[in-house]
Amino acid sequence: MRKKIVAGNWKMNLSSSDSIELFEGIQREAEPISGVDLVVFPGFLSLSLLVERSGILVLGAQNAYPGHSGAFTGEVSLAQLKDLGINHLIIGHSERRMLFHETNAFVHEKVTAALDLGFTIFFCCGEPLDIRSANQEGDYVLEQLKSGLWHLNETQMAQVVIAYEPVWAIGTGQTATIEQAESMHAFIRNQLKIHFGPEVADQTSILYGGSCNPSNAKELFACPNVDGGLIGGAALNKDSFIQIAQSF
Repeated sequence: MRKKIVAGNWKMNLSSSDSIELFEGIQREAEPISGVDLVVFPGFLSLSLLVERSGILVLGAQNAYPGHSGAFTGEVSLAQLKDLGINHLIIGHSERRMLFHETNAFVHEKVTAALDLGFTIFFCCGEPLDIRSANQEGDYVLEQLKSGLWHLNETQMAQVVIAYEPVWAIGTGQTATIEQAESMHAFIRNQLKIHFGPEVADQTSILYGGSCNPSNAKELFACPNVDGGLIGGAALNKDSFIQIAQSF
C-alpha cells in the first residue's frame, strides 16, 4: 500500500525563530494524526536549528547541488545535507526549472546523485500554461519523467515520490479542477506502469503540487491517484497545514 504524504515547501520564507515556532507547533498538533507521513522543507538556514527537533515531522531540503564538493560558490552539496542528517530532497521544482533554468539533463544528474547517497526524493513535474493551452501536457510531463526517472531501477524507485505541479494554474488566474488533477495523476501512474510495471506504479506516491488548501484537500485526496500534497502557501500556517493533513 503506497504512502499518504503531506509535505510543506516553505520556500524562501520565515526567519529562524519563526521556523522553529512553526515546526514545533506543527509537530505538537501532528501527534494524533496517523497513517500520513508529514514532511517539511524549510530554508537552508533553518535546517541545522530544526534537525534535532524533528520527530513525527520529517525534515527535507528544497534544493542541493549534485557535486560532492568543489568550487561551486553559493551551493549546498548533497554530502553536506547528509552530514547534517537530512535525507529528503525536492528535485525539479517548477521554480527551479523556470526561474533558475534547470534543464531536464541537470535534473537527471541531481536525481542520480541523490539516490546514490540514499536520499528520498520528491521529483516534481508539470506543464506551463502554453503547453496546457496547446493540449500537449501529456507529452511534456512524459518527457520530464523519461529524462528524470526512466533510468532508475525498481529499487531506486522505492525512494521516489512524484509531485505533479500544474504550473499553468499557479499564479496565472487559471484554476485546475479536481478532474484535471486526477486525470494527470492517473496519466503519470499509467506511464509508471508501462515503464516499470504495475508493482512500482501501485507503490509510488503521487502528490498534488497545485494550490492545495483546507477547502479543497479532502476532495483532492479522495481521488484514486492523488496520494497527498506538496503544499506551498498553506504550509506556512500551522492550522491550515494540520487541517490538510487531517483531510484523508
